[in-house]
Parts: sequence; structure tokens; C-alpha cells
Amino acid sequence: MQPQELVKRMKAKKSPTVVDVRTIFEFRKGHIPGVIHAPTWRILLRLDHIPSDRNAELVVTCELGPRALIAKGLLMAFGYRNVVLLAGQMAGWRKAGLPLEK
Repeated sequence: MQPQELVKRMKAKKSPTVVDVRTIFEFRKGHIPGVIHAPTWRILLRLDHIPSDRNAELVVTCELGPRALIAKGLLMAFGYRNVVLLAGQMAGWRKAGLPLEK
């Protein structure tokens, strides 16, 4: 999903669930408003707070992409059917000057 599309949907209150799989240290430096923080290792061990609805629309992000790709694979292996990556990841989000929470 493109960042601008996500922002548009967030403003319309029709946002998918965004899952940030970065470390707590990265997350605390700034994250997309309203995301679920679920580091990849927590998804692997099923210690996360991902919605139980396997049809829920999920957008996964990390800093540059590799962890998000792994998390997407894990979520799909666990039966989630509608999982996409955030284009440009968090590095691209910040570079575009999009909203952040701390």
C-alpha cells in the first residue's frame, strides 16, 4: 500500500490495521498514528495483539523492508489472507514528512 493511500484512508476513518514490526527502540522514536506494535519475534511466538479476524486488512511495516516481509510471511502462514506491505516502509514514511507519534 502506498503511504498516501494509507493517510487518505486514515483520515476517512477507514484505515486497515497497520502492524509495525520494528524494535521497541525504533518504535519509540516515532511511528504511524494508531498502529499495533508487534515485533516480528512476537508474531512468530504468537504473543502479539493482531486482530483475530483472518480476513482483516493488514498493512505491515518495518524500517526498510526485510522484517516486514518476514512478518507478512508469518501472518500469511497463520492464515491471514489480506496482508500487504507499506511501500517505502518507515524510512519512506518519514522522508515524505507524513504524521508520526512518539
